Amino acid sequence: GQRVRLWVDDASALAWMAPEQAQGLTPEIEVLAWARASDAATLAALAPAAVWVEAFGCELPEAFVAHGVATHAQPPTWINLEYLSAEAWVARMHGLPSPVLSGPAQGWVKRFVYPGFTPDTGGLLRESDLQARQAQFDRAAWRQQLAPALAEGGRLISLFCYEPAGLPQLLAQLTAQGRDQLLVTPGRALAAVQRALPALGQAPQWHALPYTDQNRFDHLLWACDLNLVRGEDSLVRALWAGQPLVWHIYPQDDQAHHAKLEAFLDWLQAPVSLRQFHRVWNGLVVGALPALDAPTLADWAACVQAARARALAQADLCTQLLAAAGLSCRPAP
Repeated sequence: GQRVRLWVDDASALAWMAPEQAQGLTPEIEVLAWARASDAATLAALAPAAVWVEAFGCELPEAFVAHGVATHAQPPTWINLEYLSAEAWVARMHGLPSPVLSGPAQGWVKRFVYPGFTPDTGGLLRESDLQARQAQFDRAAWRQQLAPALAEGGRLISLFCYEPAGLPQLLAQLTAQGRDQLLVTPGRALAAVQRALPALGQAPQWHALPYTDQNRFDHLLWACDLNLVRGEDSLVRALWAGQPLVWHIYPQDDQAHHAKLEAFLDWLQAPVSLRQFHRVWNGLVVGALPALDAPTLADWAACVQAARARALAQADLCTQLLAAAGLSCRPAP
């Protein structure tokens, strides 16, 4: 129900991730090039925004801030939206003020919003109609259309990853099993599979997917029996899907992702087999991936669905951002 001005350095992915935006069908969302945020003529033509959101480590250009100081009768609500983590320090940092100590906005105050998995954090992104759309989804029809030749008892597994250490093991396991089909997303996941296959001799059943928009990516997650996802947003989408999931966390040079992954597994209350799969998949330990048999996946599904229920009981991130800005959450027209 709000008007949003999105400043972004590379909007090219919106053409396939959000085609309705590229087609001009979402007039309430205006997309502007990040470079223009320092252009005086561009800024002069725009109405002042009541809320500023610095997302994921960005810093607003000084020219933008100076223009805001000169044109705002009152300081805007200034939110520093941080990365998602289940680590304990997130709850301690969420909501804290961050005074601006220098520059044109000296004396103004930002406020931290940390997405998270517990009620004392900023919550997770979740549309108000998500559960209704998922309930209306025809899972059987989707599976029949994409994988009509799936063997009896075979499973669909989605793969959206970087270059996980456990990928060769997974491909070998699926090859030996012979019934499951791997659905591989484009980009780094597809390249990683193509590099790993020659060493196997034989290949599992697999299918390369095209780039797709956000809604169809959700459909993929809803339809599959196991979702191997990467990054933060796709982890949340896989959680809402309620199917067994494995997270390929973005690797960091200082190994900070190890603690972040373990914190998520603790919140998830992951069974031993799911923890072992994550640790081998992400290269935290060297060992064998647990077998993806029916009892194991049933155990993982029960774990994910219980965690989803806990997350659904909490206020979502968008609602909390609006509350932090003193705005009400209204249904979209």
